[in-house]
Amino acid sequence: MTHRIKAAPLTAEAFAPYGDLLDASGSPDKMINQGKCGRFHDKALLDFSDGRAGISIFKGKKESLPLPLQLVERHPLGSQAFVPMSADPFLVVVARDEDGVPKDPRAFLTAPGQAINFHKSTWHGVLTPLSEPGLFAVIDRIGDGANLEEHWFKEEFIIEE
Repeated sequence: MTHRIKAAPLTAEAFAPYGDLLDASGSPDKMINQGKCGRFHDKALLDFSDGRAGISIFKGKKESLPLPLQLVERHPLGSQAFVPMSADPFLVVVARDEDGVPKDPRAFLTAPGQAINFHKSTWHGVLTPLSEPGLFAVIDRIGDGANLEEHWFKEEFIIEE
C-alpha cells in the first residue's frame, strides 16, 4: 500500500512539535545598527549533549515533487538547523517518534525567508532543496559520539504538492 503525504505550507504552529521556524515574521524584538536593522531575537533552541556548535555548508541535489520518502534520520546528541542561502523553497519532512520508530511522516514546503531548526532526536527527512543551487548553512553539533540514526521505511510513502 502506498501512503500519500500532501506537503503543507510551513507554519510555526504546525512545526512546533518537531522544531523551530526561523523567520522574520511580525515586528522585530528590537532595532539595532542605528535603527537600520530589525533583530528577531533567539529564534531557535540550539541543544547539544556535548561537543560544540558548528556551521557547515551543505550543497544538496535539487529534487522535485512527487517524491518518494524512503529514509528519515535523527540526531540524538544535538539539534540541527537548515538555513537556505537563497530565497528558494525547500521541502521539510518530519515524523513523530513511537518507541524509537518514526511514525506518521509529515511534509512541509517552506516560503522564501524561512529556515528551520530540528529539535534534538527529531526524526526528519534529508536536506531536500527544490531549486538550484541547493546551498544551506547548517548549524549542528560538532563532536565525538554517534549522532546519527537512520530509519528506512518498509512502507511506501509519496510526498506530493
